[in-house]
Parts: sequence; C-alpha cells; structure tokens
Amino acid sequence: MTEFVIPVSPQASAPVHGGGRFPVRRIYCVGRNYLEHIREMGGDEREPPFFFQKPSDAIVAAGSPRPGDDPATVPYPPITADFQYEVELVLAIGRGGTDIPKSEAAGHVYGLAVGIDLTRRDVQVAARKSGRPWEIGKSFDHSAPLAPIIPLTGDLPTTGAISLEVDGVEKQSGDLSQLIWNCAEIIAELSSQYRLEAGDLIYTGTPAGVGPVVPGNVITARVEGLPTLALRVEGRP
Repeated sequence: MTEFVIPVSPQASAPVHGGGRFPVRRIYCVGRNYLEHIREMGGDEREPPFFFQKPSDAIVAAGSPRPGDDPATVPYPPITADFQYEVELVLAIGRGGTDIPKSEAAGHVYGLAVGIDLTRRDVQVAARKSGRPWEIGKSFDHSAPLAPIIPLTGDLPTTGAISLEVDGVEKQSGDLSQLIWNCAEIIAELSSQYRLEAGDLIYTGTPAGVGPVVPGNVITARVEGLPTLALRVEGRP
C-alpha cells in the first residue's frame, strides 16, 4: 500500500440528480463556440473553437434549489474588477477513448448538466494583449460551478434553450442549435487531442450576453430539460 508523504486532497466531485456523486478528473472548456459571443468579444469568427482547461477542484457543486431555498455561494475572486459569467451546457464523460467518431460520441457521455464558466475578464484580456497565457483569467478557485448531472438517455442534444439571469433579469439567451461545433463534434475533436477518461467534464461554450456581477448578485443559469443552477456572489474571500 502506498504511503503518501503529505495529506491527499479530497476527490473533486459533482452531484448526480437522484443521488450519488460524479468524480471529476479534468475540466475541459471550449472557447468561441457561439457566433454571437465571438462577435461581442471582438474575435475573428473565421477561427475555429479551441480548448482550455480548469483544475478539477475549481468545481462548485451546486444543488438545484427549490423555491425558498438559498442558492449556493461563490466568492468574488481576487485581482479582478470585472468578474463575469458564461452559461454553458456541460458534458460528463463516462467512458474514455481517443479519436472517438462522432457517431459513437453519445456512448461516451454519462450525463449532462448546466455549468457556468466564471471569468476574471480584465485579467484574461490583459494577459491576451501581452501575448501571455490567459489561464489566470479562467482557471482560478471556484471558477466552475455545476448543477446536478442528469444521466443521458438517448442521443446528445442538438437543440434546447440556454439562458442566464442576474437578479431575475435575463442577460444571456440562446439555443444549443447555435453551437458552431455540436456536442458530438466537440467530443470527436477533443479526443483527437487528448485521451478522454471517465470523470472528465466538457464545458461546451457560451452564447452572447456575458457580463459582470458584483457581491450580492444572484445568478440563475438554465438549459432546457436540466436542473437549474443558482449562485449568489459573496464578498472577496
């Protein structure tokens, strides 16, 4: 039996709707996967989507609150004055593989969930302008909230409303049919770059309407047919 010389960190995990936990191995995110979001960020819409990662312990496992319940909380992070939300459909991988054909992608997915890619936008933009990696703007603590995962039955979704509200005011609204790369294409492309394994999460991109939040704001994210994700932003840790 291996004896570790320092304490082992807890296994990062996310709730599964109906009970149980999904162990998180890696978190992959797709950048620039909705045309209107590319345009609002001033990007080149001719460039293909790309992938970046967040640490597994960036997960904020948030239950789907019932009326009257308090939402989960997320701290306003340090070194930013422009803390922004990006609602996303998340794919939870249940079976690994490399070079997965699009026609077989659904068979590798355990389930689906609503996630938010929280972003230190000013930090990200400054790093990008200087030519440095902008991981610091994306991959910080508590940057990957996730609602309970619903096990997939049938095919991967190709349509369905996706939206986000701040204090009850709608800020983002789109449809999964607007994805530049659909779910099967994302899995096929990502698995050509990395070996996917059970426990991986894939945040599939966000529609237009991203913007800032401040302490006290309540963020509500939705994807049609999935448990809602609700968060309250707290003061700096």
